[in-house]
Amino acid sequence: MTQIDISNNEAWFVTGSQHLYGQETLDQVADHSREIAEALNGSDLIPVKIRFIPTLITPEAILNLCLEANNNVHCIGIIAWMHTFSPAKMWINGLKVLQKPMVHFHTQFNRDIPWSEIDMDFMNLNQSAHGGREFGHICSRMNIKRKVVVGHWKEENVIKRIGTWSRAASGWNDLQGARFARLGDNMRQVAVTEGDKVEAEMKLGFSVNGYGIGDLVEVVNEVTEKEIDQLVQVYMDCYEVVPELQQTGNKYSSLREAARIELGMRSFLEQGDFKGFTDTFEDLYGLSQLPGIAVQRLMADGYGFGAEGDWKTSALLRAMKVMTAGLEDGCSFMEDYTYHFHPDGHKVLGAHMLEICESIASGKPSCEIHPLSIGGKADPVRLVFDVDPGEAINVSLVDTGSRFRLLLNEVVTVKPEQPLPKLPVARVLWEPKPNLDIAATAWILAGGAHHTCYTKSLSTECIEDFAEIAGIELLKIDDQTSIGQIKNEINWNQAYYQLK
Repeated sequence: MTQIDISNNEAWFVTGSQHLYGQETLDQVADHSREIAEALNGSDLIPVKIRFIPTLITPEAILNLCLEANNNVHCIGIIAWMHTFSPAKMWINGLKVLQKPMVHFHTQFNRDIPWSEIDMDFMNLNQSAHGGREFGHICSRMNIKRKVVVGHWKEENVIKRIGTWSRAASGWNDLQGARFARLGDNMRQVAVTEGDKVEAEMKLGFSVNGYGIGDLVEVVNEVTEKEIDQLVQVYMDCYEVVPELQQTGNKYSSLREAARIELGMRSFLEQGDFKGFTDTFEDLYGLSQLPGIAVQRLMADGYGFGAEGDWKTSALLRAMKVMTAGLEDGCSFMEDYTYHFHPDGHKVLGAHMLEICESIASGKPSCEIHPLSIGGKADPVRLVFDVDPGEAINVSLVDTGSRFRLLLNEVVTVKPEQPLPKLPVARVLWEPKPNLDIAATAWILAGGAHHTCYTKSLSTECIEDFAEIAGIELLKIDDQTSIGQIKNEINWNQAYYQLK
């Protein structure tokens, strides 16, 4: 798999009007629409292409446009703007069939009212203020899920919000038809890594299928010594390889075996056109060591991953990998591992046995080998690193039994208070918002998983947009969260989704 590139995705800029205004006004509408579309398309804040669509002024044109958008593989959604008044009944049939995400862009061409020159001709042309309300009415009456962005089209914050939506829409688009491989089953007796894979395919668009570990081992055993030589050299060039894994070290054979596993896993995933995978340390027959550096590097290349058979986290991580395409700081599989309950400040140490993505690493990772106290296999090779401070989010996808729920906690990544010389895994230290006591209580009350996806690249708004597009529940834990509020929200949502 090549690095994820969403620059060829398209958001279609659609303008609504009607015949009533006459050709001169419609020509001005077209000019204004094109100028806005070109400005958005040229903005670095929007990572996808903005495709200009000629003004829609009839029900037939609207319907055909929506059908075309549905069938276009590059179209991730539409940006709808009502320049003038576009009677909303014209949009009914189109909106009924539209399957792509939508932004209702409530803007207008002019920024300011031209106080000394404004006349009825100006008012006749610039009717977005109430034209957008007409469009909003029919969307709400039809229960059309969409993002509403209000503000002038030249404002940076307005453009940024459209860019954020385009990342969420790209993540959603990538999941439609995506295939995830479950190598072996999930970790025995674990509840949260299970779930309804059929419902996931119906609701979220991706499929999950199981494969015996022997299917992978067969491909691993086909890897040649020459291929291993080449990958080992990549390790030497990219990482600080400890002496015992060097060619003269007593663990050099373990490094070569880790390379063999990576090459085999990569080949298996490419052959099956998979976008993510899971494994479990309880099902490794035929592999000499639990994949460590292999999983870390595959995640860095854009694959989703979930440990212990956690296919939901694998799919979510892949979607978030797409959302973060082109951004710094990366995105990784994560787990709340242990707490720091010091009176001066409570913190969480995030880590996993091996599988934290190098895309979030601070500096050059160290390539090391250490024993793994569970699994009964040979010592696995892994990358060890810390993560730079900064605002971040942890996101989890869980199956509540009646629906899928996204749970998000805003956190602040901090530097470890002291070195961690004996901790043989990649790690992140953070302070949850509003604090660990409330955050952990809220997470547990909401049934949140112990596996998450961690990133400093995405905002809460992007995950909100994704949840809106997917039509699934989102619970946020942030500075404003209280236990009373989260309990109420859980109860209200339960009632809402049961009625829905």
